[in-house]
Amino acid sequence: MFNKKTLRDVDVQGKRVLVRVDFNVPLEEGRVADDTRIRAALPTLRYLLDHGAALILCSHLGRPKGERRPELSLRPVAPVLQDLLGERVTFVDDCIGPLVEAAAHSLGSGEILLLENTRFYPQEKKNDPEFARQLASLAEVFVNDAFGTAHRAHASNVGVAAYLPAVAGLLMEKEIRYLGQVLAEPQRPFVAILGGAKISDKIGVIRNLLAKADQILIGGGMANTFFLAEGYPVGDSLVERDVLETARQLVEEAGPRLRLPVDVVIADAFSAEAQTRIVDMGPIPDGWRILDIGPETVERYARVISQARTVVWNGPMGVFELPPFARGTFALAQAVADSQAQSIIGGGDSAAAIQQSGLAERVTHISTGGGASLKMLEGAELPGLSALLDAD
Repeated sequence: MFNKKTLRDVDVQGKRVLVRVDFNVPLEEGRVADDTRIRAALPTLRYLLDHGAALILCSHLGRPKGERRPELSLRPVAPVLQDLLGERVTFVDDCIGPLVEAAAHSLGSGEILLLENTRFYPQEKKNDPEFARQLASLAEVFVNDAFGTAHRAHASNVGVAAYLPAVAGLLMEKEIRYLGQVLAEPQRPFVAILGGAKISDKIGVIRNLLAKADQILIGGGMANTFFLAEGYPVGDSLVERDVLETARQLVEEAGPRLRLPVDVVIADAFSAEAQTRIVDMGPIPDGWRILDIGPETVERYARVISQARTVVWNGPMGVFELPPFARGTFALAQAVADSQAQSIIGGGDSAAAIQQSGLAERVTHISTGGGASLKMLEGAELPGLSALLDAD
């Protein structure tokens, strides 16, 4: 459960507050293409402004690999944030150094400074103490509101906590409370839906959920590895041969609680224009690949979901980016929306699929962090959370 101090536990009046936000947003032609993550930070930023703080915001964006890459600048975020907050946001095109220090130390209550991409420095991902110290020197309090990077030990979310009083923001608190509660005390039946391309990413999650969930519904590319482990040839489908033995063990350990698709949509190419067929699960011919779950599987999974009181979903059921292979994912999204269950959607592709299906308003919580929510479902520690002050 949540046992960390939050921004409500510190006095920020007249203080400079360094806020680690998750502004890792998609950019298209130099503009923000989706402002979901910026909006998610607004309650924390508004609270701090209302309580008299001066804000210094830091984030990463993309994977610049420690180099200054103009196309991954956070500059386009500033006007979007300014519009959403209704407050002036000043952008500075670095995150450490004399210019940044001068800008930060001249801030008054209610003023906002957005720093440049922290990953322009290789020291960020290395959690370099000197880089962290320079970032921390800009402020008097640290608020971590970037749940999306809580599973990484980087300078801007873990390192700075060694130099400043460090507390959670409102988004961080909300994410941990939802996922923590589900794992600690789920209302039953508790159903987990797991998809996505790779089983290797989710072995820890499946193992952890086997001890907690009443049913685990498998779909996506990861189902292919289970099929092959069960002795079904899968044609040209994506599989991970190096984890076949692990997949066999998981099926054995889980028994009837782990459910695999009974029918699938196959195609003769990885393309929206490919020929497709719906087939009962059995040997898949060479030249064909599994790209979605079939209608009978959807019906069976939907029945299980309709009886659930808690649903956690991480990973799509098929290649939902291509319309012919989106039906399984969107049909299950509808089933989750129609159910009475408390529903938690993992970030990443699952969140994108729910948004695309138009059902985002009808689920309980959509996580902003795919990797971090996976780590929580695995039962792993989140370094970005561990670094914060414990609640009294």
